[in-house]
This record gives sequence, structure tokens and C-alpha cells, in this order.
Amino acid sequence: MSIHKTTVATTNTSNPLSLFSRFHVQSVSGLIGGALIIFWLVMAVIGPMVAPYGANDFVSYDVFGPMSKDYLMGTDYLGRDIFSRVLNGTPYTIGVALAATVAACTAGVVSGLVAAASAGWVDAVISRAQDALISIPSKMFALIMVASFGSSVPLLIIMAAIAYMPGSFRIARALAVNVMTLDYVQVARLRGESMAYIIFKEVLPNMFRPVLTDFGLRFVFIVLLLSSMSFLGLGVQPPDADWGSLVRENISGLGAGAPAVIAPAVAIASLTIGVNLLIDSIGNKSAHH
Repeated sequence: MSIHKTTVATTNTSNPLSLFSRFHVQSVSGLIGGALIIFWLVMAVIGPMVAPYGANDFVSYDVFGPMSKDYLMGTDYLGRDIFSRVLNGTPYTIGVALAATVAACTAGVVSGLVAAASAGWVDAVISRAQDALISIPSKMFALIMVASFGSSVPLLIIMAAIAYMPGSFRIARALAVNVMTLDYVQVARLRGESMAYIIFKEVLPNMFRPVLTDFGLRFVFIVLLLSSMSFLGLGVQPPDADWGSLVRENISGLGAGAPAVIAPAVAIASLTIGVNLLIDSIGNKSAHH
């Protein structure tokens, strides 16, 4: 009877689609965070198309000009429309960070599941390799990579993914090891289910919320890492620009309170705050469950 109850109890949670269908945000902060994320994701797709000017169009002789009806966020140090520059930089900031986050979390979760399922020497080898990577500070690793291979979008994605993969691995492995000791996994093993079945049907669905929360955190970390690299001139290179590059280019206007330096900084802050609000909402709901 107890085995039957355990099996029934886990049937509803072992379906990723049913988990996702029950995922919703109830708190006001979560709704605000979700709205900010959706807004910037939409801008990453249509931003360059709706920008009033080209990213590199010189539209005014008034450098560091104020906000106006013609230039909603003022002009930059060369007289370019900063609103258009921010919109055109959105795909680079969000697209590169999102690609790197997907790569980091996918590699981290897969290696964590393999380590947890294999145990023994396989677990030890993978864990030691990940420990070696995580011992290197992310910014130092990024500087070494850029100094060795130059700066390009593919390299930035690979660099950020490698830098933040070990953290995702640790979380995934810890979750998988914990789930694999639970009764319903032992029941599945007694039924003779394959390891692939156990991982995809029993273990992975029950890691969904923590992994999703970790994905959001990794995304924020990578956005800030890439923005800091661009601020140092080692990120996205001209004529393209992301938000970190816009802050660096216009930093001389900070003393005068030019919107050209404030606008991209606000964009970075709003994106990271939005993601944090949403993942906090998810974390609070997980705690209640």
C-alpha cells in the first residue's frame, strides 16, 4: 500500500508539462519582474526595427544633449541618439547573455546528472574538474580568455558559459543526489526501470524549480560579467555596442548628468532587478511547497 501511495504521489510531479502548467507568479514583485523581463525580451527582438534612428547615425551637433521629443534619451558623445543606441544594443546584451546562460546551465545540469547517476570514480573525476574551474574567479578567467583569443561574440558566449558552468553543476549534482535517495526513485529501480528513465521521468522533473531559479541567477551574473567586460573595452566591439559599451563610451558625461550614460545603466539595472524579482517569487513559492 505504501508503494502504491508513493507512486501515485509522484505521478503528478514527474511530468514536466504539468509542472510547467502549474508555474505561475502570485506576488506583485514577481509580476513586476516578469513584466520587465518580457519587455526587454520583446525589445531584443524588435528593438532595432522600432528604433527611430540607426545605431551609428549622427543626428545632432549637440553632444551629450538633453532628453527631448526628438531624442527621448538625449544624445551621446558623438551626437547619436542614445535611445536608438540602447534599442540596438539590446540584442547583444540579452542575446549573448541568454546564449551563454543556456550553454552554462545545460552543460552544468547534464554533467551534474551524469556525476550523480554514475557515482564512484566518474563522479570524482567530473567533480574535481569542475572544482578546478570554479576556483578561478570569473573576471580573471574572462580577461585571460580575451587576452589569449581576442574578443568576439562567440568567444564571449563560450567564456561566460565555461566560467559559470561549475556553479550550475554543483547545484544540479546536489539536487540529483538528494532526489535519487527518495522512495519513489528506489521503487522505480525495483521495477527494473533504466537509468535514463529514472533521470528523465523521476529525477529531472523534480529538479525543475531549483534549476529554473539557478538559471535566472546565472543569467544575471553573466549580464553583469559581459557588461563589465564591455565597460573595460573587452566585450562587444565597435561598430556594434551593448549596454556596457554605451556606459563606457559616455562616461565622460557623467559629471554633467548626461542621460547618455544614465540610460544604459538604468537598462542594465532594470533587467537584472526584473530577473531577481521573478526568481525570488519562484523561490518563495518553492519554499511554501
